[in-house]
Amino acid sequence: MLMVKPVAAAVLAMTFAGLLHAADDEHHAHPAPEKLGAVSFPTTCAPAVAPAFERALALLHSFAYAASEQAFRDVAARDPGCAMARWGIAMSLFHQLWQPPSGEDLRAGAEQVRRAVETAAGSLRERQFIEALSTYYRDSERDGHAVRAQRYARAMADVARGNPADPEAQIFYALALIATAPPADKSHANQKQAAGILEPIFHQQPEHPGAAHYLIHAYDSAELAPQGLAAARAYSRIAPSAPHALHMPSHIFTRLGLWDDSIASNRAARAAAHQQGDFGEELHAMDYLTYALLQRGRYAEAGQVVAELGSVNGIHAAEFKVGYAATAMPVRLAVEGRAWDEAASLEPLPQSAPHVAALVYWARALGKTRAAHPRSADAEIDRLEACLRDAQSAGNEYWVTQVDALLKEARAWRFASIGEAEAAIGSLRAAADEEDAVEKLPVTPGPVVPAREQLGELLVDLKRPDEALSEFRTALTFAPGRRGALVGAVAAAEHLGDARAAAQLRAELGR
Repeated sequence: MLMVKPVAAAVLAMTFAGLLHAADDEHHAHPAPEKLGAVSFPTTCAPAVAPAFERALALLHSFAYAASEQAFRDVAARDPGCAMARWGIAMSLFHQLWQPPSGEDLRAGAEQVRRAVETAAGSLRERQFIEALSTYYRDSERDGHAVRAQRYARAMADVARGNPADPEAQIFYALALIATAPPADKSHANQKQAAGILEPIFHQQPEHPGAAHYLIHAYDSAELAPQGLAAARAYSRIAPSAPHALHMPSHIFTRLGLWDDSIASNRAARAAAHQQGDFGEELHAMDYLTYALLQRGRYAEAGQVVAELGSVNGIHAAEFKVGYAATAMPVRLAVEGRAWDEAASLEPLPQSAPHVAALVYWARALGKTRAAHPRSADAEIDRLEACLRDAQSAGNEYWVTQVDALLKEARAWRFASIGEAEAAIGSLRAAADEEDAVEKLPVTPGPVVPAREQLGELLVDLKRPDEALSEFRTALTFAPGRRGALVGAVAAAEHLGDARAAAQLRAELGR
């Protein structure tokens, strides 16, 4: 069993500037003891590599994929007969809740699985884990990611049934359930099944990083988020040496409108990721941090985070996690700050995926139509239409829905700018219904501005405060504590002369 000492709290409190200073004096410093949680995964590999294998597994459970891959490779180098080390390398290339593996990673993973199969003369349990993973890497030229992910989930269901007393079999099956949950399933059937598997393990093994981590993902919805607070509070303590573990609690904090907790979580995650050179995780934390600061009305601080992003050279936007965060942050700042001229002048990053560039075209359309002196956004709407066609061609239903909602929102504000109020309301209402029908991906804290919140703003502008207040209240059920919805709801209540409602909403805004 892997068990290491707690990290010093002072390390987690380091600021970005402090980390740079610490790097200069590195030869005088002693690194904090590593803490990744406690996992137990018996194998038939050489006993000497067991601690290193379990460390690699703990890294995998915290999505420290690059570090995990290297750690498993080190195990394989020390024990060439360790088939599960090959399995671990291939698992580190299979980012189940993130973007599908690239062609290169698919080929590399398939090769590691092949070598694991050839090597696996060990236990039946090990062969079951390896065979389950092989179902994902098999026939990748013919079958798409979603088909193969479902195939893997079914195989892991068999592994879990065949090994009912094995926590790792149950935990990896729960993760597969979460990863294959249909975004449009508002019953959250997969997530609830996964949580039912994970909760007993979390109580039995309160230091297990995967149990806490995957519970947070299982509960990452408006319906289930309150049930995720215990895991969220625990995970950053379980594995503080993993930047992702410091960030993940903010998924629940964001769902519940706990902005100060989210700010603290993402500042710690950003500092740790920077220290470890994990640029993707650093940007991911910065995006969530920007979002939370904006909800607190701390625009100058959010602007500073975005300005620091602007000083980074060579952002590889083709890497989805990096490209999304680097694109979303300045869009959030401009649109939530109602800096319409700034929004209108944003540019997509080179090599951005179409569904990521769509955020910029949407922001430019809003910037042009919502400025003090509106101007044509037709070119941006044309670009959004092109992004939608690209998403449709790629067959990614989730991003088709997201880009289509952005397009409807852009069209709505164009209608509003030329006085076609009913067309604007209809387009925003359609976007809101579309957006509300699907869950967000873990890569984002949520839409830049939810469509229903925008609908409330439009209705306030049209002097229809009763309808506006209704839309804001509905928006707040999906995204509690969002500043824009609360400010808009206060304005609508005041227009209605409802002083009591306005006071209640204002108090909520100040929490």
